[in-house]
Amino acid sequence: MPDAGDLIHPVILCGGSGTRLWPASRESFPKQFIALAEPGRSSFQATAARLHDSATFARPAVVSANDARFLVAEQLAQEGIAADILLEPCRRDSAPAVAVAALHAAARDPQALVLILAADHAVGDDGAFVAAARAARAGARAGHIMTLGIAPTHPSTAYGYIQPGAPLAGAAGTAGARTIERFLEKPDADRAASLIAEGALWNGGYFLFRADVMLEELAAHAPAVLAAARDAVETATRDLDFVRLGEAAFARAPQISIDYAVMERTARAGVLPVSFPWSDIGTWGALWEVLPRDADGNALRGRVAVRNTRNSLVHASGEILTTVVGLDDVVVVTTDDAVLVTNRSAGAEVKGLVEALRRRGEPEADAHRLMYRPWGSYQRIDIGARFQVKRITVKPGGRLSLQKHHHRAEHWVVVRGTAEVTVDGAVRLVHENEAAYLPIGCVHRLANPGKIPLELIEVQVGSYTGEDDIIRIEDVYGREGG
Repeated sequence: MPDAGDLIHPVILCGGSGTRLWPASRESFPKQFIALAEPGRSSFQATAARLHDSATFARPAVVSANDARFLVAEQLAQEGIAADILLEPCRRDSAPAVAVAALHAAARDPQALVLILAADHAVGDDGAFVAAARAARAGARAGHIMTLGIAPTHPSTAYGYIQPGAPLAGAAGTAGARTIERFLEKPDADRAASLIAEGALWNGGYFLFRADVMLEELAAHAPAVLAAARDAVETATRDLDFVRLGEAAFARAPQISIDYAVMERTARAGVLPVSFPWSDIGTWGALWEVLPRDADGNALRGRVAVRNTRNSLVHASGEILTTVVGLDDVVVVTTDDAVLVTNRSAGAEVKGLVEALRRRGEPEADAHRLMYRPWGSYQRIDIGARFQVKRITVKPGGRLSLQKHHHRAEHWVVVRGTAEVTVDGAVRLVHENEAAYLPIGCVHRLANPGKIPLELIEVQVGSYTGEDDIIRIEDVYGREGG
């Protein structure tokens, strides 16, 4: 059995919406939960699976936005991974999340080793990553806040850089570790090339430290962040398998990154140069760089076809056949409700496009047509002035809330599986090719008592069919309000 004092307590930061990867990534289903770099597995799942070595890593924790809690739980369950899930009531950047992570670990062991990871990075060599975490452990145990500095492969303007200094004192066992001269913001192309020539490293955003050391540095350099995080942890409540951080306390935390709050100010920072393949998949162009490509340099995903096209990414995640002819260095992304066409080098501008769509009130800016819920998912098929049609999928054992609507009636037609339908207290089973009618105002519930997914078509008819016309009376998933 490994020495518990040497185990690393990993904490996955799972916030962010990934708008530069729109339209695949949106507020309702951000990039860390989408299978982008690996078929069938999201970057969050890949990150969690990377921590499977029980001789190196303790049970992981996840710091997540409240709205993503069921996605986090579902994707962990798919990987067979158990974790502590801490819910942020609002976004406050990485410093408050790191403070919460340090406090969470310190409650068990004040000198626990804590590793901070982002949920949306692609690592090309899991073994090399684990070896790097082990190598940085001695420096962290000695009281340094260690970061992994990625050896650059090209002069990227998308990443921050770390300028290493002298060999790190008191870090026996962490060969190659250096002090940090300074952190540098994202440079222009010429400056990036100069930095690489000078030996600078990419700032990958990995931090390994003793919990007590990070808390001391937060107290010295960001006391307001630490005070708010401490109060949020102390006023946290448990909800099902989640820990909800205190809302009022967490909202008081300044919105600041851990780089600005601590790493650029502390005298205890150290960097371990590493060279495993890595990307933060921040843009479609960055995704193209890590995906397998054909002889023409094209990365093709989904139902696509190309002709006379080179060095391009064509990504289709919906039912639409996506075709490209006679274009080079482009990104074409299609979903069931949106299409993006851009130059591969202009990926950073997608965020501005999404902000413009929000100002115009376009629902596609943030919401997918396919929406995930703790019981399954639903997808809008059609919508009109007084109707809406959805396809609903309920997982085996899934139960929707006991609810009612003030403005619409619903018709359910089962196309696969068996539905348990409750209407005003009466319960009956509805089988394939059978239907149920739910009049306006009735108290109803849908459940899947079977062993296979339940699929049905829902037709809503009424003066208003918005999602906020749901009055939940009882919900096994602890959701509140409409």
